[in-house]
Amino acid sequence: MACFERASPSLKKILLQLYRADKPIEIDHHLHEFGSVEYHVQSSLSDPQHAYLSISTPQLSQGDLLSYGLSHYSMEMVKAISLDVVEIVQPAKEGYQLTLRLNLSKIPRGKDSMKVISEISTVQATILSSQLKEMLWTVNSEDTFQGMCKPIKLVYHPRETFYVIKQPLKIAAVFPMRFKEHSDVIIATAFLQELTDVGSSKKWAKVPPCCWAPIPPPELRGEPFEDLSTNGGFVTFDIYPRHIEGKRLDKTVWSLLNFYAYVKYHVKCTKGFIQRRMRKRLESLVETLQGPNLGEDEQTEKVQGNARCSCVGKSVRLPKFKMLKRKYGDFTRKIKKLRFRIKIHGFRRFRQRWLTIPKFSSSMGYTKLD
Repeated sequence: MACFERASPSLKKILLQLYRADKPIEIDHHLHEFGSVEYHVQSSLSDPQHAYLSISTPQLSQGDLLSYGLSHYSMEMVKAISLDVVEIVQPAKEGYQLTLRLNLSKIPRGKDSMKVISEISTVQATILSSQLKEMLWTVNSEDTFQGMCKPIKLVYHPRETFYVIKQPLKIAAVFPMRFKEHSDVIIATAFLQELTDVGSSKKWAKVPPCCWAPIPPPELRGEPFEDLSTNGGFVTFDIYPRHIEGKRLDKTVWSLLNFYAYVKYHVKCTKGFIQRRMRKRLESLVETLQGPNLGEDEQTEKVQGNARCSCVGKSVRLPKFKMLKRKYGDFTRKIKKLRFRIKIHGFRRFRQRWLTIPKFSSSMGYTKLD
């Protein structure tokens, strides 16, 4: 998803400030993101060439796979951000899961410096992506052929959890959808139904299959009731081995981690679009209602002006019937021009399903009485 950046904007800003400083500066700054991610940036005057970055982030899964801190694969992925600049400090500082020592003197000058600092700012996204990659890689392991495994609960955000279920030859990712406002539920439901229909078409046969249902899938039976209480239904993606091969793995992982953000972004944009169209239509209706009054005032002034300039002492006045007919004609013409609909992609199908009035047929007959 190109509209969501991996780099932390706040962390990137502080690292750029530290790198571009004309003289050594001392920094001891704490950053908090998403309510559960914490960064600690330190730089001292005694060692201006190095800066220390500590990060505390909740584990994506509380299962046995990541119960002992960051895995070896996650550590290697962090090192690969920039081998010359990034160095992992062992052990990490107290209260943090990872501490990095940044060699500022080895950051290249020019445009490449922005690229390196942006990659360092993606450390939290790198950790979460590496954890999910390890789970998706197990789709080819032997234990998945013995039957369906217990669902693994993943927490990318404290209020946004999803499940990964290992099945023979595939992995199912289930997203319980929750929204605060009723209008968000309506827009999101129409969007998810349209997403399911588009994803099942032949044009998008290579992408992971998607389905939406108002009730939880059978694979989530036995999970806590509070985790399955939703007002927006459940979205399920089926991940096959072809979706995690080569460069597709990174794109698949990032799309799953940001699916909640993508849906909320669509709902927010749709609400803004509807509000703009309604505001525009309201302004047009106000102009239409005020138009006949303005026309009548102008014509009255014109008639009065002609009456003053004429030498004849008779008062010029249009018949009342003609005046009303002209006002009604102008009003109806403007109303006809405003007869347009607000077109929302996918809303027509939602209206046909949920907003139609049921038809009732009566089995009783009626006989006309003479």
